[in-house]
Amino acid sequence: MIDLHTHSTRSDGTDAPADLLAQAAQAGLTTLAITDHDTTAGWDEAAEAAQRHGVALVRGAELSTRHRGRSVHLLAYLFDPADTPLAEEMRRMREDRVPRLQRIVEHMQDDGFAVTWEGVLAQVQEGAALGRPHLADALVAAGIATDRNEVFNRWLHNGSAYYEPHYAVDTAEAVALVRAAGGVPVVAHPFATKRQRALGADDVAALVEAGLVGIEAEHRDHDDDGRAFARQLAARHDLVVTGSSDFHGDGKDNRLGENTTTPESLERIVAAASGVTPVLG
Repeated sequence: MIDLHTHSTRSDGTDAPADLLAQAAQAGLTTLAITDHDTTAGWDEAAEAAQRHGVALVRGAELSTRHRGRSVHLLAYLFDPADTPLAEEMRRMREDRVPRLQRIVEHMQDDGFAVTWEGVLAQVQEGAALGRPHLADALVAAGIATDRNEVFNRWLHNGSAYYEPHYAVDTAEAVALVRAAGGVPVVAHPFATKRQRALGADDVAALVEAGLVGIEAEHRDHDDDGRAFARQLAARHDLVVTGSSDFHGDGKDNRLGENTTTPESLERIVAAASGVTPVLG
């Protein structure tokens, strides 16, 4: 089984990269991708653990991008982490998360929430890319909510009064940057309407023109129509179809391997990459 979308403590997951690989082995996965938000910080730890646990590792990241005014997450696989233009954009995205999160904390404080910036930082592993889940963890630690799901459903969803935007590179530009860095860009959960505005057929066509290689079809936030539409667009544009768990550990209900990618799709991704190769378990 192949799961190509997971998160560790290097961004907003609750398991260390090495622990993710151990869990993947226990779950019977043959291949795992670690795709932390806008960072490659977990790659080295994950690579060592992959060899120890016998699980192949596809190194990647989930990039924060924006297309025609809407948030789009882009999975980037097997790119060269030393590629300067892509690394610089990822740095800008990570760094802008800090003032964004500070603004959200200030707004919540103004409304009487007993949350502090120090309390948020206490939830963050050293070197991790900050995100709203860390604020959610601080609210849970303060006894204001029971878990991350409650926090996001009530206060931190994209339509919330507390939502604040952060820097995001244009999606088509991000696709081109990933390709130039030898990587493989795959649009993540493009029809997950509960978390974002869905992309249209013309949007996907524009990203294909920029160099998009794949589309994540099998995802728990896609309904049957969304999955079917993703496969229809994949057939139209000869895109690689992927499936994944979007696992965050205790941060979400998602289970490792609940949606998977076929070996044939993985072969196409590896063949299209020239940045780094998978780490064999």
